[in-house]
Amino acid sequence: MHLAGQFVRRILQGVVVVLITTFLIFSILRIVPGDPVRLIVGGMAPDNLVEEIAQKMGLRDPIPVQFGRYLSQVVQGDLGNSYQRPKNGMMGQGGDFNANMDVEMAEVSDLILERLPYTLQLAGLALLISLIISFPLGISAGLKPKGFISKIAFFISSVFVSIPNFWLGIVLALFITIKLGLLPSIGYQNFAYTILPAIVLAVETCPFIIRTISVSFAEISQEYFIKSGKVRGLTRNGVIYRHTLRNASIPLLNLLGIQLSTLLGGVIVVEYIFDYPGLGQLTIYAVLQRDFPLIQGIAMVTSALYVGLNIAVDLITYSIDPRLES
Repeated sequence: MHLAGQFVRRILQGVVVVLITTFLIFSILRIVPGDPVRLIVGGMAPDNLVEEIAQKMGLRDPIPVQFGRYLSQVVQGDLGNSYQRPKNGMMGQGGDFNANMDVEMAEVSDLILERLPYTLQLAGLALLISLIISFPLGISAGLKPKGFISKIAFFISSVFVSIPNFWLGIVLALFITIKLGLLPSIGYQNFAYTILPAIVLAVETCPFIIRTISVSFAEISQEYFIKSGKVRGLTRNGVIYRHTLRNASIPLLNLLGIQLSTLLGGVIVVEYIFDYPGLGQLTIYAVLQRDFPLIQGIAMVTSALYVGLNIAVDLITYSIDPRLES
């Protein structure tokens, strides 16, 4: 019963967060300089035509009115249509507005659903690589804080956290793809194209996971019930995996939720470097073209994913330790 109440409360909080985030993005897009209508009709179109089109599209209405109209469409499952991307896949180039009006524009939801699996695949692989590297280093460093492995973990974390992702992406593409020919890096044709960008993202994530695991294990290993494990006849591995790992899992789960959410929202630079066809690349193109509906749709979907992941993590940690209910 408590878990159901916690779930409902977190869902309501999540809806508020998504609405606030969407409204902020919606408002900022209409305040910053630049008119999307000018990009649609072309630079040579007369000002009176631009204003006429903007009025028809509702872009001259007050922001609250526009946002209310947008929300009424969203609750019906309609995220709108792109300003620049026709359904035939060809990019809108401006020019003759009358000609452009005859072209059916792609639905934002279709564009997002087309790119989202690629970003989820990239973020999931990056997190998996991070865990493969971080778990053994973090556990060893936590169990022996002054040992040799702890120093190696600290060194790796310091190096990884200091490497800019755009620089690492370029270096890996030049060395592994061009010089050694081991892995592809530009575009996407199969799963192999996900590995290099995932490694770049994993390097960003590893230091935080290593530190969280090592600190949690170091603190919990000092608890009385852990030290008394041998007295109760438990082996060292039994103490680690049956007790220490379970109690250290709560801060780790919270961090993994944050890191996965960050990966989903922070793949923009990496996807652009590797020309990876995910939401990050789509976001850059949408911003450059001032494609309002597409930017708004991406912001709403990513914020909803972020909120959903955090709700799932909260419920899992609460099921592990009900005392965490707030």
